[in-house]
Amino acid sequence: MWEMAKQRDSYGKTLAQLGRERDDIVALGADLCGSCKLNDFGKEFPERFFNCGIAEQNLMGISAGLAASGKTVFSSTFAVFATGRAYDQIRQSIAYPNLNVKIVATHAGITVGGDGASHQMLEDIALMRVLPNVDVVAPADYYETGKATIAVSEADGPFYVRLGRSNVPIITEEDDPFEIGVATTLKEGNDVTLIGTGIMVSRCLKAAKILEKQHDIDARVINMSTIKPLDEKTIVKAAKETGGVVTAEEHVVSQGMGSGISQVLSESYHVPMKRVGIPNVFGESGGSEELMDKYGLTTEDIVESTHDVISRR
Repeated sequence: MWEMAKQRDSYGKTLAQLGRERDDIVALGADLCGSCKLNDFGKEFPERFFNCGIAEQNLMGISAGLAASGKTVFSSTFAVFATGRAYDQIRQSIAYPNLNVKIVATHAGITVGGDGASHQMLEDIALMRVLPNVDVVAPADYYETGKATIAVSEADGPFYVRLGRSNVPIITEEDDPFEIGVATTLKEGNDVTLIGTGIMVSRCLKAAKILEKQHDIDARVINMSTIKPLDEKTIVKAAKETGGVVTAEEHVVSQGMGSGISQVLSESYHVPMKRVGIPNVFGESGGSEELMDKYGLTTEDIVESTHDVISRR
C-alpha cells in the first residue's frame, strides 16, 4: 500500500545537505557510522567529522565540548548505547548546561530484531523525556525524518531524535509541514482518537481503515512526532471531540508517549484510554514482524484496544 524506506537513510542524506549549507554543523559517531548513515557527511567534511570509537560516554563528552565552543553537534549511535551507556554524560554535560547537541539514535525499539534484548532499546523515550532541557522527537517515516533533522538543527538546545533500523511505510508527503511540538492530524474522525508515534503511526492508519470498513467506527488519527513537548492542545481537543483515546508506540508502556498523554488527560479532560505498547519486559531475538506480533504492536492490537475504549465510554 505504501512505499517503504529507512528513516536513517533520510537522516544521513539530510545531515550531509546541512553540512553543505552550514559550516557550524559537526557530526560524531561511535564506531557505527555506516549503520547510522554518517559516512556521507564524513567523506565530504572530514574536518568536521569525528569517529570516537566504541566509547559512547566519550562521544557525549566531546559533543558537549564542541557545542560549548559554538558548534551545532549531531551525535549518533544505536539507541541502546546512546541513552543507556552514556546517560550520565548526557545528563551532566549536555542537558544540565543546556548545550546544542542533537542526539540522533538509530536502531531503537523491538524491530532491531535478531540482535536481541541487549540491543533492543525499549526504554529510551522514558529516559530522555524526563531530562530537563531535552526535547524528544520520533519521526513517522522517511520524509518526516529529514524535516525533523532540519528542524532540530535550527532549534537551540539538546534534542533526542529516535529512529529505527528497518524499512517503514512512507505515509507523509515530502512537502508536508513539520514543526517541533505540533502534532499532525492525518485523518479526521469523531468516534475515537488513535495517537501514534514513530513507526506505529502507519499502523494507526491501517487500524482506522479496518475500524471504518468492518465496524463502522470513524477514528481520528494523530501523528505525535514530538513526544516532548507534547501538543497538549491537540490532545485535549481530540479527547473532547471523540470521547476516547488509544495510543500506540514501539516502546514500553511505562513512561513513554502514552504515559505522557495519560498525564495530560488526567489533569485536563478525563476520557477512557488504552495504551498500546510493549509490556515492561526485555525483548528477545527474532524477526521484526514476529516480535511486533508477540509483544502486542500489531494493527489488530490497536483495533482491539479501540473496542475496549469505546465499550468504557
